[in-house]
Amino acid sequence: TGKTFLAVAMALAALRANEISRIILSRPAVEAGESLGFLPGDISEKVDPYLRPLLDALSDMVSPDKLKSMIEKRIVEIIPLAYMRGRTLNNSFIILDEAQNASRTQMKMFLTRLGRNSKAVVTGDVTQIDLPKKYDSGLMDVFELFGGISGIEFIEFEKSDVMRHRLVMEIVAAYERDAEKKQRINGDNKPT
Repeated sequence: TGKTFLAVAMALAALRANEISRIILSRPAVEAGESLGFLPGDISEKVDPYLRPLLDALSDMVSPDKLKSMIEKRIVEIIPLAYMRGRTLNNSFIILDEAQNASRTQMKMFLTRLGRNSKAVVTGDVTQIDLPKKYDSGLMDVFELFGGISGIEFIEFEKSDVMRHRLVMEIVAAYERDAEKKQRINGDNKPT
């Protein structure tokens, strides 16, 4: 649907309008296959595959030289979610991407990093959880927990919002039909 792209575009707009002084991009390092420890290289090389989609979105909007300069000056900071603990992020636009793979504990930790004059955007898709126990996702209960809090808003995308190849919308629809069918057969009311 372009969740990451839209969040990064909003962050860049806020930076250009001098509403904030830095952009912080984060994702949980949850893999669907290999473990971080088995990937070659130092920590930067190990987390690069997880953070690459955020860099890709930035690269679509900022020249390579400008992006390199922004990272070197720490105007843009790209860090794994696990390294957010203990920080207070003032004057920042903070994006947590792929939040469906953040545990409830990680979600709380992330949301409580918000400092003065900062904004946070959390993106995710509860149909794409890679955690061992799907119901441990911190994204699963944010609607219920934060629905009535002033200053917190939710935007839900539909199949029609898909911005990728035209077949992606049909693929998403096929998976949704399959999930509904399995739910009817199993009589399971929990989301899949």
